[in-house]
Amino acid sequence: MTTLTIIGVQTGLPRTLGTPGAAEPMDREWTTGFFKEAVVGARQVRPLGIEGDGQADLVNHGGPDKAINVYPSEHYAVWVEELSRTLRAGAFGENFTTTGMTEREVCVGDVFQWGELCLQVSQPRQPCWKLARRWRIKDLAARVERTGRTGWYFRVLRGGPVQVGMVLELVERIAPEWSIAAANEIMHHRKEDVEAARALAGCPGLSASWQRSLTRRAFGEVGDTSARLDGPPSAR
Repeated sequence: MTTLTIIGVQTGLPRTLGTPGAAEPMDREWTTGFFKEAVVGARQVRPLGIEGDGQADLVNHGGPDKAINVYPSEHYAVWVEELSRTLRAGAFGENFTTTGMTEREVCVGDVFQWGELCLQVSQPRQPCWKLARRWRIKDLAARVERTGRTGWYFRVLRGGPVQVGMVLELVERIAPEWSIAAANEIMHHRKEDVEAARALAGCPGLSASWQRSLTRRAFGEVGDTSARLDGPPSAR
């Protein structure tokens, strides 16, 4: 398919939760924008995201390359079974819950459009420790990364209104060889393949942060790019 139907739009602003100094790490104070609530009606999409949305950690989240977090609804059934949890749209902290295409069909640099709204895929979503903290499942971020059921990010090429039921049409594909699934494979599972890292770093439309990480790897500075599960020192 070459369309994405938006079946959920979610936003949320940062909030502080937990108890300072709690003995159990999962209970300690933390600040997060992970909790997203369903939007009713239309909401404006701007260069840094959807009106009414925000992130607590602006170093690792948000910004022009990660303005909108997208998660395919196709993954929900398997997560419900694996986690034995009731999950609804927004459970993975996403702004758009979609149907029609997954990581195997969506490519880095893909441009999607509906009316005046124009969005470009910038990179796979790289889950952090806050996903694990939200569901109190310590290895959840690692499991998302390992399975490749990560979702992806959009940058905003042209803003406009968004609402549930919109059908985003794929209007341009500039890197058909670099599906989100393929990019995940290089970043997380083929860390010693410097040629592949160099090739992916040169992918048109790839986010600046992934370009930097892959370029360092290609020139011999391989580091741990896996998601942090324990949180910052203040959350441990």
